[in-house]
Amino acid sequence: MSGNGRSARIERRTTETQIELELCLDGSGECRAETGIGFFDHMLNAFARHGLFDLAVKCQGDLHVDTHHTVEDIGICLGQAIAQALGDKAGIVRYGHSYVPMDEALARAAVDLSGRAYLVLEAAFNDECVGELPVALVREFFYAVADQGRMNLHLDLLRGQNDHHGIEALFKAFARALDMASGKSDRVQGIPSTKGTL
Repeated sequence: MSGNGRSARIERRTTETQIELELCLDGSGECRAETGIGFFDHMLNAFARHGLFDLAVKCQGDLHVDTHHTVEDIGICLGQAIAQALGDKAGIVRYGHSYVPMDEALARAAVDLSGRAYLVLEAAFNDECVGELPVALVREFFYAVADQGRMNLHLDLLRGQNDHHGIEALFKAFARALDMASGKSDRVQGIPSTKGTL
């Protein structure tokens, strides 16, 4: 990672996972993901590349049990890193949105870096798993990110038949919406809230 710009480093060690995660919001899309779950690594790479974030994730998880703890705990760490890297949020745009098509799939994301955690995810999947990732964990991941990142996050898979395409479109849409919301604007003076804090 470049180490420039707004960045954070998170370590989480439990009996279920040992995670080291680094994030730079002002990056170039560089990613090193080692989670032990191939499709999840692919999604984290897509998130970093399309949000222009630099991301490094290394996780030793209890994959002999299942993939749940690894995916959820990385979501926790990513949310914490986003919150830490944003700091007091002075000068940020705060709101972001994106539509991302991927072949037959179309995803929409809307983000408010409000300091209040809330997730709405509307997505219907057809398969139980994509690769080694159970599709049920997509919600668990985004819930953890929204909760620990203290953001209002709406994700909708508007259409799609291929679950690989649909999930990837969601990750890319989230990345682009977060990039917009976390971006700095010269027109924003101080904290973008009438309350004076986020």
